[in-house]
Amino acid sequence: MRNKQKGFSLIELLIVVAIILIIAAIAIPNLLRAKIAANQASAVGSLRTLNTACIAYSTSYGQFPAALTNLGPVGSGTASSTSADLIDSVLSAGQKSGYVFAFTAGTANQSYSITAKPITAATTGQNMYFTDQSGVIRVDTSGSGASASSTPIG
Repeated sequence: MRNKQKGFSLIELLIVVAIILIIAAIAIPNLLRAKIAANQASAVGSLRTLNTACIAYSTSYGQFPAALTNLGPVGSGTASSTSADLIDSVLSAGQKSGYVFAFTAGTANQSYSITAKPITAATTGQNMYFTDQSGVIRVDTSGSGASASSTPIG
């Protein structure tokens, strides 16, 4: 007489795998959308931080910085106009959370503009952002690039 073996049949295992694949097909797009939303929120927060750092720099040195690296951490010694220690090294390098930040100094460093563009529009972010010495952060959702004439964020 044979003992009846305990375990799962191949059909039962295939049904479980199919259910897992269906759940994954539903969850993965939502996860990617959440990641993009988080990157976009981080970009806006970084622009606010950069605006605040530029105002603090202007208060201390009488002009806006010539580059993002001027706002970065001090290598050694004390803070100066070339390394004011107002932002972290990641942001002063110009790239954070899937966005690239481009800083442009105005004439005689009396103004500035900063743009934030996603590294890859499909996976890191969809919106482009712009800000300047006014402190207003503007967004472009069309993909043509944010500028001073773009819509301010709410």
